[in-house]
Amino acid sequence: MLVADLISTAVFPLAITGATAIVPDVTMRLPGADALGPWIVLAYNGLFAAALLLAGATADRSARTRFFVAGNLVVAVTGVLSALAPDLLSLVALRAVAGVGAAMCAAGGSSMLLAVYPPEERRRVYGYAGAVLGSSLALGPVVAQVLMAAGGWPLVFLAPATVAAIAALATLGLPGLRSPEVPDGFDLAGAVLFGVTIAAAVTALGLGSGAPWWGPAVLVLVAVAGAVGLVRVERRAADPAIPVDLLRIPAYRAYALATGAFMGMLVVGLTALPQLGAAQRMGSGEAAVMLSLLTVPSTVLPLLAVRLARRGARALVTATLFACTVTALVLQVTDHPAALLAAAGVVGVCLGLTEGVPDGQALKYVPYQRGGAGAALFSTARMSLETLTLAAATGVMAALGPASGMAVAGAMCLVAGVVVHRTVPSRDT
Repeated sequence: MLVADLISTAVFPLAITGATAIVPDVTMRLPGADALGPWIVLAYNGLFAAALLLAGATADRSARTRFFVAGNLVVAVTGVLSALAPDLLSLVALRAVAGVGAAMCAAGGSSMLLAVYPPEERRRVYGYAGAVLGSSLALGPVVAQVLMAAGGWPLVFLAPATVAAIAALATLGLPGLRSPEVPDGFDLAGAVLFGVTIAAAVTALGLGSGAPWWGPAVLVLVAVAGAVGLVRVERRAADPAIPVDLLRIPAYRAYALATGAFMGMLVVGLTALPQLGAAQRMGSGEAAVMLSLLTVPSTVLPLLAVRLARRGARALVTATLFACTVTALVLQVTDHPAALLAAAGVVGVCLGLTEGVPDGQALKYVPYQRGGAGAALFSTARMSLETLTLAAATGVMAALGPASGMAVAGAMCLVAGVVVHRTVPSRDT
């Protein structure tokens, strides 16, 4: 089960980074309005966010392994069909369905693992997951470029489809893991409204400054309306879709904030540091080293992070968050190439040493019967905070320059570090 989940986890970064890299090429080659191009990525991200909580609750109420397999098969089939898409509209529609399949994979995989691994072993499990995810994030853009050079943009969709199919095959013969302790009712309306709210908000932030002003405005109105409706529905629901009791656990909230801050620092760093390097006229070799320092530690350090977390997870997460904050402050004073390389290295090490740690610590508090919902809510919080941080940093960078974007991400890390230090028990290991 762990091997199958790790194989499936490797698909997500490539599905996003690969699609992002091929948007210009696909927009030129397939018929359809150019405005549909960004939606190749936005449709996937938006539907992933929208379906995550519903997928988690459904996984907990079904045979977990079978639900995980179904999600991987959806990803595999939509990947093959995306490679054969006749036009942009069809491709965007397939990407939306693929986002739902990805949500099923993520929620089903977490629900499956939480059902078989006791709380004391989950940190190690998420260490493995962090290593795979970190490696995929680091190698995703390179793999996407290699696939494009080898077979063009269709291969960027076919490769993740093949990996997802392998993940599904890896579960053959495994038990279904249906829980005998599942509540009878289900707050479908709450889950749908939650999905609409999150999807609209994430998509509005992801549109960026190039979209017409009315696009994000309409999506924000949809998000607000969805949030208002969600509050009303959840107050009346006997069994609310949102696991509010988990949100009342200080450590769960704090680690969700921490992982969102870490991912925000990564995505802002991938944008701001190259811009700072270009302003200092760094050569292509130095720029490659800088990006390697930022991303490669996530491929080699997560398993070490598991050992360090045993001695003090709170101290590890807090220290690395504060280190990211200090690094962002240094970049407000100097953007010398040596400082940029050092900053990339520090942030990269901090991310590598915490990859999977907040996840494993937070999910210790989630009973296995609700593993899918708990993991889905955690992932939704991470995605929302990451997107919010990137959107805020992008807006500030447009006005004040790339160093200010790092300041935004650093401020987020500072807030998260204070929250973790003050709310997580000191004995949390």
